[in-house]
Amino acid sequence: MNILSLLDVLEDELETGRVVPFTQRALISKEKCLDIIRDIRLNLPEEIKQAEWIKKERQRILLEAQKEAEAIVKEGELQIKLLIDQHEITQRAYEHSREIVENAQNNAKDIKIGAKEYADGLLEEIERYVEEQLDIIKRNRNELNIVKK
Repeated sequence: MNILSLLDVLEDELETGRVVPFTQRALISKEKCLDIIRDIRLNLPEEIKQAEWIKKERQRILLEAQKEAEAIVKEGELQIKLLIDQHEITQRAYEHSREIVENAQNNAKDIKIGAKEYADGLLEEIERYVEEQLDIIKRNRNELNIVKK
């Protein structure tokens, strides 16, 4: 007999008991009711075990889903952090390359200016030397012209 049938039998026993006049009480067979309650208890554990198993399985599934959701969120956060880091690294690399190019251009400009100044200095020295030599040549010619006369 299943639990519902046993409950129906218990209910019938309570309803068919003899009513005590002027009260809400009834006379029922104590032994019969106790037997029905024992039968109910004997039949309860399987249903309770099933219900308990369903409850535990539900909890396990919920916990598993929660863990999976947390793992997905953590993975997403990690991916976002990696993308941000990559973006920052890329930005730093571009900035560093701009600094290198700027420094190279400044160095080239300085070298060019230095080379012009150096060349100008050399040309000035050569000009002085050539002028001195020209002066010597002019003097020598003048001396030659004076001696010729």
